[in-house]
Amino acid sequence: MQNSNPAIVFDEERAASYDTRFAKLAPLRDTLHLLTRLVLAELPVNARILCVGVGTGLELIYLAQEFPQWQFTAVEPASAMLEVCRQKAEEYGIAARCTWHEGYLDSLPASAAFDAATCLMVSHFFLQQEERRNFFSQIAARLCPQGYLVSADLASDMSTPAYHSLREIWTRMLKYAEYPDEEVEKFIDSLGRDAAVIPVQEVASIIASSGFDTPVLFMQTLLIHAWYARLN
Repeated sequence: MQNSNPAIVFDEERAASYDTRFAKLAPLRDTLHLLTRLVLAELPVNARILCVGVGTGLELIYLAQEFPQWQFTAVEPASAMLEVCRQKAEEYGIAARCTWHEGYLDSLPASAAFDAATCLMVSHFFLQQEERRNFFSQIAARLCPQGYLVSADLASDMSTPAYHSLREIWTRMLKYAEYPDEEVEKFIDSLGRDAAVIPVQEVASIIASSGFDTPVLFMQTLLIHAWYARLN
């Protein structure tokens, strides 16, 4: 995970309100967290989990509650977001099982290999496929043999009628979440420009070429797709 401008746009006010802004869409997030839990359920009782681009840490908090002996390393370049994550961990009594790294994967100190890594809504910010492949390769280098990757990102073939139909519903989703009209417009305009939106099979191919077995698509919610894969 290398320097990427979209990752550092969160000031303290925006970070503090981030989860609240998405509160009406919590069922979508909760579905992803539950399925991630099921994918990783057979990991060792003392598994080490790498959370890449952890943001405010909702998946970390959820998994830490479900698996009370797992250890977590949270990687996040936005200091305000990482601080919210740290505060949540303190509130839930799990901070002692967490290691914090403000920065990117390339500056994360060496450590014992991780049993799994989560990477939720991060890799689509790498607009060039080679950069994205390098990002997943960096994750692969941190995992133990047969370690798991769980990755979720925007994906679609923007040239198809299906994409344009889903984009309409995506717009409705943002309005349902009570985003101001100007923010909805900015978000829609950013698709394919500030966040890569490429066909599902291309994302899977990038993951597979980064050291993983063929990824399994286990969830889709509108434009968001989630895969799991094991290190080959």
